[in-house]
Amino acid sequence: MIQLRTLAAALAAGLTLMAPMARAQDTLGAMARPIVEESDIADFGANLQITLALSQPVPFRIFTLDTPRRLVIDFSVVDWAGQDVASIDRSDIVTSVLSGPFRRGWSRLVLGLDAPMMIETAGLATGEADGGATLKVQLAPGDAASFAANAGAPEGAVLTLPAPAEVTPAPARQTGDRPVMVMLDPGHGGLDPGAEVDGIVEADLMLQFARDLRAVLEADGRFSVTMTRDDDTFVPLETRVSLARAAGADAFLSLHADVVAEGRASGATVYTLSQEASNEASRVLAERHDRADLLAGLDLSGHDDVVAGVLMDMARLNTTPRSDRLARALVRELGQHTGDLHKRPRLRAGFSVLKAPDIPSVLVELGFLSSDRDRANLTDPAWRRRAAEGIRDALADWAEADAAEARQLRQ
Repeated sequence: MIQLRTLAAALAAGLTLMAPMARAQDTLGAMARPIVEESDIADFGANLQITLALSQPVPFRIFTLDTPRRLVIDFSVVDWAGQDVASIDRSDIVTSVLSGPFRRGWSRLVLGLDAPMMIETAGLATGEADGGATLKVQLAPGDAASFAANAGAPEGAVLTLPAPAEVTPAPARQTGDRPVMVMLDPGHGGLDPGAEVDGIVEADLMLQFARDLRAVLEADGRFSVTMTRDDDTFVPLETRVSLARAAGADAFLSLHADVVAEGRASGATVYTLSQEASNEASRVLAERHDRADLLAGLDLSGHDDVVAGVLMDMARLNTTPRSDRLARALVRELGQHTGDLHKRPRLRAGFSVLKAPDIPSVLVELGFLSSDRDRANLTDPAWRRRAAEGIRDALADWAEADAAEARQLRQ
C-alpha cells in the first residue's frame, strides 16, 4: 500500500503512479475494465474501504475535492462503458458513484461523500493469476477544515499521455490516374514451410510464383507491386496485413497451395472473409492489434473496443463488396487462362490475412500439392505464366470497375 505522504509527494512531483504498470500497459491490447461484481465500498470500523477490481493494472491518481465533497480517482485507461458502477455495494457515507471519460487517454471515477473523509492509504495490488488487479483505498474520518485544506487536484501533477501516434493518412482510393498498388503475400516462409509433398515446399513454391506474378504485373505498366516477403523468412500473419496498409495497397493477394488429407481435391480456389469471421475479426483485432494500425488514417488508440469494432465494421461495408468483385474476377480469369479450377472455386473463410477491414483482400489457393496434376502445374513455368496472366487480367478488370465506382462516389 502507498502511504498518503508518499502518494502526495509522487503526485506533486508530477509523476504518474504505478509507472511499472504504465510500461506493462504498453503491451496490452485492450483497455482495462472494472469488474463490478467483485468491487465494493464498505465501512471498516470508523474508516471507509474502497475495493475496485480491474481486468488489468493501470496507472492512476487519487485526490479529494470540496463543495461538494468528493473522492476522485483518475485512471489511464479504464473503459466504463456498459458498467453499472452505481450498483456497487456501498456505505451510506458514499452518496453517489459516477464514472466516465475524463480526457484523452484517461477516465474518472467520482464518489460523492456525505462526510469529510481523508485519504489514508491507497494502492494497487497486482499479480492475480488472470492478470487482473485490485485497487484498495482507505479513508479515515476528518474534520471539515482539514478536508477543505487538503482538497484539490495535486499541484504540479501532470496526467502523462503517450505522444500522439503518427498516423499515415488514408490512401486515396485509386481512380485510374495512377498505378494500382498490389500487395502479394507468398504464404508461409522461414520456420513455417507450409505444405510439403515429394520434396516440394509450399513456402518456396509460392515465393517463386509471387516473383513470377510480380514480373508479369510490373511489365504490364498498370501496377505497382510489393511483397510481404521476398526471401525465406517468417512474417507473422497480422504483420502481413500491416505491411499492406503501410504500402498503401489497393488490393491484397495471399498465395497458397495446400494439401488435403483425404479425397482428390484439385484446382484453384479463391477465398474472401466470411461474414461470421468478419465479426470475430473485428473483436480480435480490437483486442490484439496495435490500435493505431487498425484502419488507415485513423488513430483508434483513444477509443474503446466497441468504437473500434463499429468503425471496422463500417469500413467493411465498403470493402467487402470490392473484395467479392475481385474474387469473382480471379475465378473467371484463372478459369479462362488455365482451365484448372476447383469444383467450388469461390469460398469464404476466416483466414487471418483476410481481416484487414480497409483493404480488398483475397486468398488464392492456386492448387493442391496433394494432387499429382496440381503439383505438375505448379512446378511448370509455362502453367505458372498462364496463371499469372490470368491474375493480371483479373486485377486489371477489377481495377477499372473499381476506379469507375470511386470516381462516381467523388462526384
